[in-house]
Amino acid sequence: MANDFNILVVAQIEAGGLSDLSLEMLSHARNVAEAKGGSVSAVLLGDDLSSLDGLGQALIAFGADKAYLVEGALLHPYQADAWLPDLVKIISDVPPALVLIGHTTIGGDLAPRLAFRLNSAAATGCEEITLDGDKILLTRACYGGKARESVCFNTAPSIATIKSKTRPPLPRDEARTGEIIAIAASVTAGDIRTTVTLEERESADGPRLESAKVIVAGGGGLGGPEGFVAAAELAQALGGAVGASRVACDMDWCPSHYQVGLSGKTVAPELYIAIGISGAGQHMAGCANAHTIVAINNDPDAPIFRFSQFGVIGEYQELIPALREEILKLKA
Repeated sequence: MANDFNILVVAQIEAGGLSDLSLEMLSHARNVAEAKGGSVSAVLLGDDLSSLDGLGQALIAFGADKAYLVEGALLHPYQADAWLPDLVKIISDVPPALVLIGHTTIGGDLAPRLAFRLNSAAATGCEEITLDGDKILLTRACYGGKARESVCFNTAPSIATIKSKTRPPLPRDEARTGEIIAIAASVTAGDIRTTVTLEERESADGPRLESAKVIVAGGGGLGGPEGFVAAAELAQALGGAVGASRVACDMDWCPSHYQVGLSGKTVAPELYIAIGISGAGQHMAGCANAHTIVAINNDPDAPIFRFSQFGVIGEYQELIPALREEILKLKA
């Protein structure tokens, strides 16, 4: 394309397809690229990509102009030594003004390593991308979610990890056309300095927290693991997922993957029920995009009530069973 403003999105696979966050990053990229008359490229690295139908076309349909599919047995599971060589080469071919990587476990490891290879810098946990003339501004939360800062780079390319649920994906457009480039990974076993000996995933019942339309989240006010039994029963009645504040996870009252907040997951459900959660900025940074927040707390002065559309003051031991019973009656 006849322009010199390109954006590269490093996509990831999840459950046999493109992750939701990959689609959200393509939306971010498309929005900025169109403002500058630029283009969007996407790269996907993995093993046996050809067995997964239509990944390249999906990248195009959701906003990319060009899709790179890098395939090799050593690319899964993720290791920085395996991903970096081909990623650096693709960046030199594009070349992008901005590289977007998901704010995930992989992205948190990959972004700074990539920045070092490119003699650039990385901004992590970004939520918004805007333009100020020729400057790319990346906005993110700071001071535990109490404030937001906008940063820009003196080096190129700008590299940023993007938090989930910060922008909705574009509608899939099968009429979009673009170039799909298949690449055999260049990495060899001798290039990789570490060995993954075991990979485990925590199993979770019900919908995934990041994509759930309803979330019932518990905090320190639940007082112990028994409170999460009640939360799970309410979530089940609503067809939702269970979330938690950091203090509840730190106390081992629930699994760590329940955590919502600045150091946990960012969610944007239609309904977020916060039980025994004070409403600290660190937690609200992860759920502020919820359409409706309902707070249940025995402290009438809890900050959570400032952020909620509906609030109930009382003990969860009385309120949750009664609420669940009424929901089941309505569903019946």
